[in-house]
This record gives sequence, structure tokens and C-alpha cells, in this order.
Amino acid sequence: MFLSSVEHPAGGYRKMFETVEELNEPIPAQITGVIPSWLGGSLLRMGPGLFEVGAEPFHHLFDGQAMLHKFDLKDSRVTYYRKFIRTDAYVRAMTENRVVITEFGTAAYPDPCKNIFSRFFTYFRGIEVTDNCIVNIYPIGEDFYAVTETNFITKVDPDSLETLKKVDLCKYLSVNGVTAHPHIDTDGTVYNIGNCFGKNMSLAYNVIKIPPAQKDKSDPIEKSQVVVQFPSSERLKPSYVHSFGMTDNYFVFVEQPVKINLLKFLSGWSIRGATYMDCFESNETMGVGQGRGRVATGESYLSSHKFRTSAFNIFHHINTYEDEGFIVVDLCTWKGHDFVYNYLYLANMREDWDELKKAAMRAPQPEVRRYVLPLDMHREDQGKNLVSLSYTTATAVLHTDGTIWLEPEVLFSAPRQAFEFPQINYSLCRGKKYSFAYGLGLNHFIPDKIVKLNVQTKQTWVWQEEECYPSEPLFVQTPGATEEDDGVLLSIVVRPGAERPSFLLVLDAMKLTELARAEVNTIIPLTLHVSCFTGRTHDWNLI
Repeated sequence: MFLSSVEHPAGGYRKMFETVEELNEPIPAQITGVIPSWLGGSLLRMGPGLFEVGAEPFHHLFDGQAMLHKFDLKDSRVTYYRKFIRTDAYVRAMTENRVVITEFGTAAYPDPCKNIFSRFFTYFRGIEVTDNCIVNIYPIGEDFYAVTETNFITKVDPDSLETLKKVDLCKYLSVNGVTAHPHIDTDGTVYNIGNCFGKNMSLAYNVIKIPPAQKDKSDPIEKSQVVVQFPSSERLKPSYVHSFGMTDNYFVFVEQPVKINLLKFLSGWSIRGATYMDCFESNETMGVGQGRGRVATGESYLSSHKFRTSAFNIFHHINTYEDEGFIVVDLCTWKGHDFVYNYLYLANMREDWDELKKAAMRAPQPEVRRYVLPLDMHREDQGKNLVSLSYTTATAVLHTDGTIWLEPEVLFSAPRQAFEFPQINYSLCRGKKYSFAYGLGLNHFIPDKIVKLNVQTKQTWVWQEEECYPSEPLFVQTPGATEEDDGVLLSIVVRPGAERPSFLLVLDAMKLTELARAEVNTIIPLTLHVSCFTGRTHDWNLI
């Protein structure tokens, strides 16, 4: 079905961007419908919960201070609990009643109460890297860590939501930060990717490996290692990396035209008012604004395979798998080189509906795309479409300079309607040929629907209710299921103005029909990622 563009003139979505207080204890939810008896455990989610400190507002969607949310499902009862994570950024902001550490789009300034000499030296001493872990939470060994995209991760207790300790990955790995979207193997091994500085100020992307829980109870992070390195196409301008693809044999990384200007980054820390956002640039001069696909095995970078395509922003990979000598890569893309994050400042997200729509019309158009990368090619194949898979219209053509030009198959596209924050049946389908993806439907950047997409037939199913704003859905498989979509989807939905303005939604993943909802008498602010579900039936489920 076509996704209609629903209007939101009341602007209830703005409630998702308001500060809330943490809870002293879990609060009970009122359940309507029937929650499956097998669904027992905890849904953990991360997101911003504090949008200003004293008189100082945070400016970007990714700046608010990290809050950990938990819905517990046990013995036909549901409770909701939340706490702020005691990061250095949060604790110091609360102590000084101001923004102390620069965030993604908000600059920290020296304490105005200090004398002019101390303020002068503070400007040029350098600004600390934030540990505000608002994006995701995932397991490493037997522990759980809240993360952002810097080198700092924060260990938390998934039961009490207490903050346990801060970990600097730079002490163990050659990375300057890693993504908040790792892949986790069936044995618990964690794979991730991040930028690193090499010799002579060169830049590269390192894929890292953190082993599973150790028999001797030692910390797996201490045994982390770099498994392969992708070179950067530009010496001083690495691409922004938010996620990557992984099959049983390959890592796939898209080097997008949104770049981090290293010189701006290094000098920015010495300039009053600089933020992370100030260091990004959309690279129109990268060929014709092209994106580059990079492929590596677990041992080496395949330098002989140079894939290129037209420019797009990429934040989330849906799935990546091998089939008959090809790698199939499904992505949530935004056309062109204009950086989508430029449209996610809170001032824009809090606009009246008509103004918000005008801004969204200037932003890149979203599309779900499938690219197919051939692994076996020969010089005599120049000028031909190398893709022989019968079920896709994606093409790959070898050029005389040795590059392979890729054209995608579009799996989903509707005007200003994005299928984003994708999920699959991860435990069954990660790195395998699959049929179904689940995502959050964004209407001019506002999340107002949950969408199921058949990536083979392009059929879609939609859950939507008036003035309801869901979060990214998490797929949880039915125990013993034989069908890929036999399970439920879990999403936190905000319904401003209702007696109980937030609820945990449980959907039948096959039909996308409601099974139950657990309503709570509190507003739940925006949560960025589903993070994980821990319980009797699933030790973890991950993006």
C-alpha cells in the first residue's frame, strides 16, 4: 500500500523534545489486549531526556543528555522505569548548572564567573570529547554498555539502570571513536567500525572485534583487536560513519560524501563556539559527488574492487548478504550530498507543522535501495551489466579505469516519506537472504507510523493512529518459530494529550495488527534506538 502523508497541525510531536524527570521507582502500566505469554523480559531504549541545563538550551536532536528507559514484562504485568546516565557530561552540567562539555551541535563555553585570564586559557586548552551516550545500548560479554559515537562507552546495570563505569576504547584499540551500530555474532563476538589516525596524519577506518564472554571472567574489551583496515579516499577528510554491513565472509562499508574536515576538527577545539556539526562538510567535489563502496574480508581489504555510485547520505544498513558470487546490500538512503543532520536541529523539529514541512521539502529525498556488488569480474566484462541475479534490477558495470559503477534497485520511495531505523529478524537473517524489514515511518522527519516492507515484492504494511508518534520497532521472534516474520514488534508510542500519554505497543509482526498496549501516565521523550530486549526467550536482540 502507498504511505499517505498524514497532517499533524496540532504539533503534538513537540512533546517528544521536552525535558522529563527520572523516576524514583518503576510505575505500573495499564494493559489492554493480550501480551503473548512467552514474551517476558525487559525492553531497553536510549535517548535524550534533558534538553536544557539552567538557562542554556541544547540545540541539536543528538545533544540532549542520555536517559535509559526500561519496560519490564513479567507475569502478565508491565512496568516502566527511567534514569539519567551519570556521564561526565551530565554530572558536571548538573553541578555547574550549564553546558560544560561540547555536544554534537551545542558548544560549551568557559564559566563566565571565572576571571578573564582563566577564560582565555580555557578557550585554547581544548574542549573535551563528550561521553553523552544517547544513541544505543548493547551487550559486551555479560555486561551492557550505553554508547554514542565517540571513544567513550558507559557500563550500566540493566536491572537497576545505575551507571557503573566509563570506558575509553582508545586505551585498548586504535580508533578515535566507533559507531553505535555494531554487529553481534551468535557467540557474542562484537564487530564495529571507526575512524583512526595513521602514519603521517593519514586516515583509515578500522574494523574492530571484541570477543565474547571469557571463561576466566576477564573483561572482553581488554582482548579487543583490529581485524581489518579500510583506507580513506581523502587523507584529511574521512567520511562520517554511522553503520556498516556484515556477511559471514565480508564487511561492507559505504564511504559517503558527508565528510569530517580534520583540519576544522583539530582547530575547532581551539575556537570559541565550535561544535561537531561545524566540522562536517558535504563533499560535492568527490568525483561527481559519488559514494564509494568498500569491501573487506576478515583478513584484508579488497583493493581490487572499487565500487562507486551517485551521491547519497547513509546512516542505517538494513541487511547485507552473499548470493551466487554477489554481495547484496540493502540501505536506507537520502539522495544527494546535503547532510541530513542539518535539518535535525531542535528549533526545526519544534516548528509548527507547516514550517516543518517547508524545511523537509529542502532536505534530501529518502529512498530504500538495494545495491549488488559482484565479486568475480574480468577485463573482458567491461561495459556489461555484471549482475545476473534474477530477482533484482540493480546493475553493476565495470569501467575501463577498473571501477564498478553501481545503479540501485529502489525498494521503497514516497515523497518526503522515509523508511528509517530499520530492523530485521536479526538472529535468523543477519547476513542471510531475507524477505522482511521493519522500520519507523518518518513523515517530513516526524515519526508517525510503523512500516513492514517485503524487500522481495516491495509490498508494505502500516500501523498508524492519529496523533501517535511511535519509536523504532524491535522484532522479537516467537520461540520455536519457523517463519521469518513469526514474532512481535515492540515500540514505545507517545500520544500527547491522552490521559496516559505514552504506551508500549505490541504488534503481530506478520499482520502488523495490534495485540496489546501497556499505557503509562507519563510522557516519554524521543528515544533514538530500540537497543535490546533481554529476557527468558532472548538474551539479546540488536539493531
